[in-house]
Amino acid sequence: MSGTQWPEPGTRIHRALAQAGVASRRAAEVFVADGRVTVNDAPAVTGQQVGPGDVIRLDGQVVLPEPLRVLVLNKPRGVVSTASDPQGRPTVLDTLPNDVRLYPIGRLDLDTTGVLLVTNDGDLANRLMHPRGKVPKIYEALVDGRVSAETVRALRNGVDLEDGMTLPAKVDIMEREHPGGTWLRIELTEGRNRIVKRMCLAVGHRVRRLRRIRFAGIDAQGLRSGEWRWITADELRQLRNQGYVEPAGSGPTGPSGPPGPRSRRRTI
Repeated sequence: MSGTQWPEPGTRIHRALAQAGVASRRAAEVFVADGRVTVNDAPAVTGQQVGPGDVIRLDGQVVLPEPLRVLVLNKPRGVVSTASDPQGRPTVLDTLPNDVRLYPIGRLDLDTTGVLLVTNDGDLANRLMHPRGKVPKIYEALVDGRVSAETVRALRNGVDLEDGMTLPAKVDIMEREHPGGTWLRIELTEGRNRIVKRMCLAVGHRVRRLRRIRFAGIDAQGLRSGEWRWITADELRQLRNQGYVEPAGSGPTGPSGPPGPRSRRRTI
């Protein structure tokens, strides 16, 4: 957990449960509303503040914080970014430690490779996934055909998709001479569903290969496909200085905490 106390003074109950790794903020609100949560043996109420020394129970079991886990995985192709898969495909969690309940921060498509952060810290996940956080993400995309300077300008300025204009992005041509295609480097701060593939297709270039090389300043340098490492203390501080900070006194306002096995998250 962040800090030296759990929960920190004035922490809202849904956030404390997310920090402990037992539920997302959204799920925690439901648990509270359903009467499944108590604080010091009294039913918890939505928005209730808790602090050090408060005894929190979920379904009668005392909630204790899990040790913080944050790692970076070099996601391979053909692996799904979920905790489980009804089709029996391998998941990103299959080869990771299982001493705590881990979940990916966002998702990558089945055929997209590269940097994926995995954690049990619902508060950190919420900060980095919230649309208002504008967390930077850098991709390398191999697209069909020869990309013109005019097309690059269009991608930089924003293209019109079915769910609205994309925000301005940093786009550069890495290699034009690749057989049958062009390698692009794309940096953006949006996390809309399959946005890189859709924005390239909108300007007439289908994405053939896509890899994320950096997320929130974290890269997978030195990791082979499928390998992972714990993030460093400096990297954790870097992550905690990014993303969306929930205003004091407010409840959950967006994507929050770990997705369940069948819940939907953004994929790129």
